[in-house]
Amino acid sequence: MIPRFFCPFPLHPGATVELAPEAAHHALKVLRVGAGDTAILFDGRGGQWRATLHPAGKALRATLDEFDDIDCEPPLALTLVQGLPASDKMDFVVQKAVELGVRRIQPVAAKRSLVRLSGERAERRVEHWRNIAIAACEQSGRNRVPTVAPILDLPQYLGIAAQENGLRFVCAPEATGSLRDLTAPEGPICLLVGPEGGFEEGELLAARAAGFHAIGLGPRVLRTETAGLGALAAMMALWGDW
Repeated sequence: MIPRFFCPFPLHPGATVELAPEAAHHALKVLRVGAGDTAILFDGRGGQWRATLHPAGKALRATLDEFDDIDCEPPLALTLVQGLPASDKMDFVVQKAVELGVRRIQPVAAKRSLVRLSGERAERRVEHWRNIAIAACEQSGRNRVPTVAPILDLPQYLGIAAQENGLRFVCAPEATGSLRDLTAPEGPICLLVGPEGGFEEGELLAARAAGFHAIGLGPRVLRTETAGLGALAAMMALWGDW
């Protein structure tokens, strides 16, 4: 498989660019690329470039040879609003949500969130998740990197969401509504998932007041890192490009 690398700057025909140090190290030390090898570069604006690699010590340059206007983005504009889980579960959620085709990820702090992040620590964690999203795009063939938004408190997010258009769902184990009973939506979709222990009743009421419809995911109670991904996969199968 031809290696793929994200470039955080616009790419232009015939240009020779230098890959980021982390990407260069991975290509040279892990993938063992050599002079004249081929790679795929993308800048997040859509499409990708076939490039020829030129190692130079620890640096790695690439000459852009041919542009391919390929786009594997799904027709659904999916946003995953994930209640902050404990440990490194959010890393897993971000990675797999990007592979599934989500367009935006919004982390939220709920009352039962075990992790509390603020200030510089929160900024570092969000940047970490953005790098995971980039790596997932490199692996999965996506050429547009999904947005990973800054962390918001749940009430703050709900106040914003109430002003937005689109269909909004909140995962609730006791809900009787099912995705397969719904017709294919025409606009964007937002899915709200609670942390470990789920949302408190007051939070669910606030979500419903903000226009979120409660949906169930079958008779089994799913973990927070499973619920959102399972629902995204179901939406992609029902309404997307699976």
